[in-house]
Amino acid sequence: MTELLDAAFEIQTRLTEGAHPFCFIGGLALLRWGEPRLTRNVDATILCRFGDEEELIDYILSLYQARLKDARTFALQNRVLLISATNGIPIDAALGGLPYEERCIDRSSAFSYSPTRALRTCSAEDLIILKAFASRPQDWVDIHGVIIRQHTHLDWQLILQELRPLAALKEDETIVPRLLDLRDDVEASV
Repeated sequence: MTELLDAAFEIQTRLTEGAHPFCFIGGLALLRWGEPRLTRNVDATILCRFGDEEELIDYILSLYQARLKDARTFALQNRVLLISATNGIPIDAALGGLPYEERCIDRSSAFSYSPTRALRTCSAEDLIILKAFASRPQDWVDIHGVIIRQHTHLDWQLILQELRPLAALKEDETIVPRLLDLRDDVEASV
């Protein structure tokens, strides 16, 4: 776990120095808001307006080793930069350009994982939104854990306001009802 936190703190320092707004999502945010589980990489969203990708990708690649032979091209095509921290921990850096992603980063806040490691993570609401949008089996397990731990503190109006247009963009009418059913099941059991 220490190596993971070190890798996250390292890229956080570099992004802050470069004035690139970001937040951690995925496993690190889950450690803060949900039921902890093993995570082997660092997931981050870095604000990158459409058209500004080359500058940000080149900046990050000047600091970190790529995990793909042609990581720059891959990142330009997919808006995801796959790199390794100096300690070898994989970092998946999504280039966030949607208005929702900017709001997610704006809502993020620092959390102390140790006395020397405070990291900027997305909110619990945004973690639920991101995981519901991804909608993989493990994501729903993770969402369940977040709802259990945070159920009295979650802003469901915000979650639904942000998730509905994303689910429509994905053309998946099952996401919102599934999330509401999960929420109702958890609230009925606590």
